[in-house]
Amino acid sequence: MGEFDLIKAYFTRPAHGGGVVLGVGDDCALLQPEPGMQLAVTTDTLVSGIHFLPDDAPRDLGHKALAVNLSDLAAMGATPRWAFLNLTLPAVDEAWLAAFAEGLFALAERHSVRLAGGDTTRGPLSFGLTVMGEVPPGQALLRSGARAGDLVCVSGVPGEAGAGLAHRLGRHLLPEGLAGRALQRLHRPEPRIELGLALRGLASGCIDISDGLAQDLGHVLTSSGVGAALDLACLPSSPVLDALPRDMAWRHQLTAGDDYELLFTVPAARAGLLAGLPTPVSVMGVVEAEPGLRLTAPDGQAFTLERKGHDHFI
Repeated sequence: MGEFDLIKAYFTRPAHGGGVVLGVGDDCALLQPEPGMQLAVTTDTLVSGIHFLPDDAPRDLGHKALAVNLSDLAAMGATPRWAFLNLTLPAVDEAWLAAFAEGLFALAERHSVRLAGGDTTRGPLSFGLTVMGEVPPGQALLRSGARAGDLVCVSGVPGEAGAGLAHRLGRHLLPEGLAGRALQRLHRPEPRIELGLALRGLASGCIDISDGLAQDLGHVLTSSGVGAALDLACLPSSPVLDALPRDMAWRHQLTAGDDYELLFTVPAARAGLLAGLPTPVSVMGVVEAEPGLRLTAPDGQAFTLERKGHDHFI
């Protein structure tokens, strides 16, 4: 199977409508944004051996390739619209391609995303997507709006993906009944699109957790010129995390990344609106005027981290 047969067989789907004037098959796609909307554009690359293991299930990889980009749109409060896939393959494996495409398109259909173009080439296994969404002018969620006194909140339960990776690598095995949950969170993250849309006009700052809660919160604090204090007793937990030593669970939650939950700040006066959000959220701490991130354990002692998250070049 050649390159163009590959594209036709696995990645050419009816794309007209949904703002796609011209999709896969020409030198460029032609898109028609909704009148008056701003485009939100994000891109992510996943590389074998860095972001995933070579023997990970291809259907999971197709899902995750799109999910990590949709999570960025969620963090901006944007509605997903279009995706462009760049796929690098060492060889054509039709069974692998069919499963990868199945995972990709299943998630795309759930969020009304149209695959409008991309590129394929030969080389070490990697894939990247550029995803576009729309947001009304002035309503995008930014990292720079947190203010002293705001509450620091997070969706879902960060740390389970990190526990899943530790289990996958044999570093700390989970009980059989819990491993599946952790691996599901690692391989098939759920982008919080509905939550991102609900946070328009409510959140003062927002980011998704891809590289570690502490590190990603640090980006919000730096962009906003503030600091924060977190109470580790207020971190959301689960049976997966309860099965780990307490310090290990906290470190997974604070530094492991791969959760793709939304971390956001909300003015304290709006705290009563948190219960009505489409995804459960937890209040972990408060924004402070003094720069830096301060962590306090349940015994009142300061908790320190050797590192705050993932960095590709450290």
